[in-house]
Amino acid sequence: MAKKRITAGKIIVAVLALLWLVVAGAPFYFMVASAFKEQFEILTSGVFAVPKGFYFENFVKVIQSQFYKYLLNSTFVVAVSLVLILITALCAAYPFSRFKFKLNKPLFGLVVAAMAVPIHVTLIPVFQLTQKMHLYDTIFALIGPYTAFNLPISVFILTSFMAEIPRELEESAEIDGCGKYRTFFHIIAPLSKPGLATLAIYNAVNMWNEFSFALVLTQSAKSRTLPLSIWEFQGQYNSNIPMIMAVLSLCALPMIVAFAVGQDKLIKGMMAGAVKG
Repeated sequence: MAKKRITAGKIIVAVLALLWLVVAGAPFYFMVASAFKEQFEILTSGVFAVPKGFYFENFVKVIQSQFYKYLLNSTFVVAVSLVLILITALCAAYPFSRFKFKLNKPLFGLVVAAMAVPIHVTLIPVFQLTQKMHLYDTIFALIGPYTAFNLPISVFILTSFMAEIPRELEESAEIDGCGKYRTFFHIIAPLSKPGLATLAIYNAVNMWNEFSFALVLTQSAKSRTLPLSIWEFQGQYNSNIPMIMAVLSLCALPMIVAFAVGQDKLIKGMMAGAVKG
């Protein structure tokens, strides 16, 4: 009986996993398959029909446009913002999780409260501040908001992660003569890599797909990011669905490649963190 229950349970899990794969994979298949079709092929054939041939002209036209400028801008903004977020969150989470002082809970409460602030409420103040700082219509105008609005949740998650690190490790380091700085850089920071990897992927995806601040704080093509390229191509080729799908495919490709490359390290890091906890 026990074996039958286990078998039935595995079958149910497999069916549900297959169903979820179909639900999640169908839009992705539609996007990629449509990108390789000619303009009117998608209207004459079925929506999910396999392309009659690999029509690369859509991708060629996208690449020959200003797409590469948007790509470089997004890469630069996300990379710089991500480094600032991870370094600041690491330095802030350490005292919150390991030190006891009077303002610990009030300050950490402010960090948690900042997570509840809707970011779009700040669009006008941030826009005015950007103009006063003469950063409007530059890629540097996006780095500040991206860093600030992703920092509270990063500090919150990393503080919770660091709190699970055994204090005996710090005590052993102190006995060996390590100060707070050496303990932080040689023990706490390396053990926090799983949390940092999770935050890196989470924040990178959010910033890569961010649209509102990029639209408000930039104006010219030299400063705009990939989400705005999708918006502009949609306006330019609103009747050419394969062209729009080609843009979407190229915009999603960097994140897919990054996740595929870092997936193994992320899973190993999360498993290490689970065993540690």
